[in-house]
Amino acid sequence: MRTNVAIIGAGPSGLLLGQLLHKAGISNVIIERQSATYVLGRIRAGVLEQGLVDLMHEAGVAERMDREGIVHEGVELAFAGRRERIDLKTLTGGDTVMVYGQTEVTRDLMVARRDSGAPAFYEASDVQLHDLKSDAPYVTFTHNGEQLRLDCDYVAGCDGFHGVSRKTIPSYALEIFERVYPFGWLGLLSDTPPVHEELIYANHERGFALCSMRSTTRSRYYLQIGLDEHVKDWSDERFWKELKCRLPEDIAAQLVTGPSLEKSIAPLRSFVTEPMQYGRLFLVGDAAHIVPPTGAKGLNLAASDVSTLYRILCKVFQEGRHDLVSRYSPICLRRVWKAERFSWWMTSLLHRFPDTDGFSQRIQQSELEYYTSTVAGLTSIAENYVGLPYEPIE
Repeated sequence: MRTNVAIIGAGPSGLLLGQLLHKAGISNVIIERQSATYVLGRIRAGVLEQGLVDLMHEAGVAERMDREGIVHEGVELAFAGRRERIDLKTLTGGDTVMVYGQTEVTRDLMVARRDSGAPAFYEASDVQLHDLKSDAPYVTFTHNGEQLRLDCDYVAGCDGFHGVSRKTIPSYALEIFERVYPFGWLGLLSDTPPVHEELIYANHERGFALCSMRSTTRSRYYLQIGLDEHVKDWSDERFWKELKCRLPEDIAAQLVTGPSLEKSIAPLRSFVTEPMQYGRLFLVGDAAHIVPPTGAKGLNLAASDVSTLYRILCKVFQEGRHDLVSRYSPICLRRVWKAERFSWWMTSLLHRFPDTDGFSQRIQQSELEYYTSTVAGLTSIAENYVGLPYEPIE
């Protein structure tokens, strides 16, 4: 087999890249080690920046998102017994975010891939990348017991933090930056109406809490917990009781509880690989960087990588602009580090750290008061939350 671009990974970033390339007439093949059912079963966040919403439209897969997604013009911070709303739309000159689950984004892209007839190999094993520093890279893998070889011009590593793409790059060629946080998030999904029409991020002496949603009838809530805790120790009753303790009284009084559909614990970390490219291999999304979920940047940061790579490859194949290939990593990393900064800042602002002393607590409180009481502070949060602009490819 031969194609222009081999895409490793059929998560949302791989599928989105594949759809965009297909529409541009650039051939691509997707290779995924898991089954389609497994990929769809992953429970992930669902706050989409304007940039990702625009990409979904460009890819021709926005019809259901436009119909079922919930546009949010603001977000709330709760602390010290009060609530402060950040008017995203006004502060950014019209930008908003869209609440639409990552699972739904993936589902829409899977349907588009199937309908396009472009090849996708699920449950591929022994995936290996070869000759990435040459002009003729290729991928080998096993599918349905058959050993296959895919020759290509470029490889897009969209296979996540644990995928083969980054692991293929020699360690001496990469510099790793990482911070692991001393707590995790316990998430609960329930078929209950959201407690509020917009997301609420709560800073409380017992720990951070987040009220989010997937739709008008399905809610997603999170609690900061210690790294030594386990899901089995958290009954639904205990979760709801603790959540109410961490929310403002008026919000807690409105909370509708119910049986959990899913509970899971996510550790928090910041992680960046530099560079995001090795020869003809491009690292995309979680293969290159991880952010704590506090800033709602994980999927959105992957989308900006996709946009950059897609626009570079269009110019390569349509205009012969091979000079742009080496610009992928520098362009992506400029936006990655800004998103890492915002996610780190939001995490530091809203969580209780085990070693926090009185001075640190007062600083955190002052930060919250300053950023929510000045136009400059509110604008800074709003601009970062809706997503910084994508860098043009010229």
